[in-house]
Amino acid sequence: MTSIDPASPAPASPGPARFEAIEAGMTLPPLVRGPLSTVHLMRWSAAIENWHRIHYDEPFARGHDGLPGLLVSGSWKQHFLVDLLCRWIAPHGWLASIDMRFSRPSFAGDTLTASGVVTALQTRGDLGLVHCEVRIKNQDDQENTSGQATCALPLAGGGRVPYPYVPPART
Repeated sequence: MTSIDPASPAPASPGPARFEAIEAGMTLPPLVRGPLSTVHLMRWSAAIENWHRIHYDEPFARGHDGLPGLLVSGSWKQHFLVDLLCRWIAPHGWLASIDMRFSRPSFAGDTLTASGVVTALQTRGDLGLVHCEVRIKNQDDQENTSGQATCALPLAGGGRVPYPYVPPART
């Protein structure tokens, strides 16, 4: 298996320039990170000041919490899905909302793949909203994180997505 350093930037995917280029069922280019090393987990914990020892102290994680190894932080997984979406819609779109749930832990040594699929499209004023299902799977094809997201993109002939982008009220 090829090692992909989670700290190195992945090349940006050529995202859709306009809302009209997207169709329901379209898949987002997947983003792969791993195998995640103990160093990657420690750097992430330090960067966000998450000092829970299950993310960087393997003897503690195994002995005290009975885990099989160091746990990948949930906030890292959140960032991973946001990164997937932002790379896909850049530079024209904005991530309007995202929610997710963690169904299975991930550990040091795992290689994780973030992916998504467009589930619905709608227009609001001069913007297009793209609704997606997103997920993370490990190297054994086990899903560990899933959720939904909404991205805003300009319509053909329309202006840019405003900054700051304020998502419309949910209906």
